[in-house]
Formats: sequence, C-alpha cells, structure tokens
Amino acid sequence: MFVVMRPRDPQPATPARLGLVIPKRFAPLAVTRNTIKRVLRETFRHHRGALPEGDLVVRLVAAPGRQSLTALKAQVRAEAESLFARIVT
Repeated sequence: MFVVMRPRDPQPATPARLGLVIPKRFAPLAVTRNTIKRVLRETFRHHRGALPEGDLVVRLVAAPGRQSLTALKAQVRAEAESLFARIVT
C-alpha cells in the first residue's frame, strides 16, 4: 500500500525528516487521508532516532479499501511499522 523513497540529492547531516504523498484518487475522503497521515507521522516519531539521516517520502500507491477508521488505523500502523523497521535494518 505504501512506497518509501529517498531524494536523489540528500541534505547533508540533517536528522530524519518525513514527507507524505496521499493522493485523492486512492483516498477520496479527507478524513481517510488525514487519518493515514496522522498514523504515519506518529509511527515515524517512534522510529525517528533509529532511522538514517536525510529525507524519507512515503507515498500511498494503492487504495486502502472500504473499512472503518479503526481498521484503517490498524492496517496503516502495521504497514508503517514494517516499512520503518526495514529501513532501520
């Protein structure tokens, strides 16, 4: 559901920073987009100390499907934990 990218020209010696791209075509409702962003930011804050220096851009590349906000939060949190854990190692 997500892809993590790094810019070509990294900023030297900057702490890990997060950029988010959540397009309307995959999450048409504002409440869905905002929920996804909120959970991604929270997960990033938990992993920030272990992440490499520089910028990370997380992009939503597939629609999350119709589900309750509680289920959406759990799904996004699980995927974000997995993504950030792979980057750390």
